[in-house]
Amino acid sequence: MEKEISQAVIGRLPRYFRYLGELKDNGVQRISSQELSSLMKVTASQIRQDLNNFGGFGQQGYGYNVEYLYQEIGNILGLNVEHHLIIIGAGNLGQALANYLNFEKRGFLFKGIFDCNPALYGRKVRSLTVQPMEAVESFILENQVDIAVLTIPKESAVEVADMLVKNGVKAIWNFAHVDLNVPEGIQVENVHLSDSLMKLSYNLAKYNSQPT
Repeated sequence: MEKEISQAVIGRLPRYFRYLGELKDNGVQRISSQELSSLMKVTASQIRQDLNNFGGFGQQGYGYNVEYLYQEIGNILGLNVEHHLIIIGAGNLGQALANYLNFEKRGFLFKGIFDCNPALYGRKVRSLTVQPMEAVESFILENQVDIAVLTIPKESAVEVADMLVKNGVKAIWNFAHVDLNVPEGIQVENVHLSDSLMKLSYNLAKYNSQPT
């Protein structure tokens, strides 16, 4: 039986990947857990525990081979294959995501962008042309879409998510301000921007309330 990895550990993997990528680009060939701890502000023990979930990757007295660990974490994160994405919602957020080039470097390829506003039809967003929602179903079938990105109002998000799932989309990156209930096996990552901002507000208020 495959070992169940906690979401907390999975949530730290992209950060390891980012830091290792920067080290690799700077010509660093190996690094110890203590050195990585100093860079990331995560304890060396936590780093070792996290990586041991996937086999460890380190050698005592040597540390970690940066290039190898970077590639292995990329494989764990599924970055060794291309993912085809569509964006539902061609407003400011949808267009900003489509214009973010770093996604393509990681193998996330935007194939289409859709909206229900006729005023946006035909508008170019990089290499994509905004299409009407009526075209989504046939587009998914023709382009083997893996992931749909929702940047639409919450009122329509549930209905749209149901349509996406029925047409074979297996993962949804959801920026709509509603938590989606989807069938088992469908992966959803809910991104509530206001939640993140409120967390920042809390930390700011807590810091400002400390005696000087």
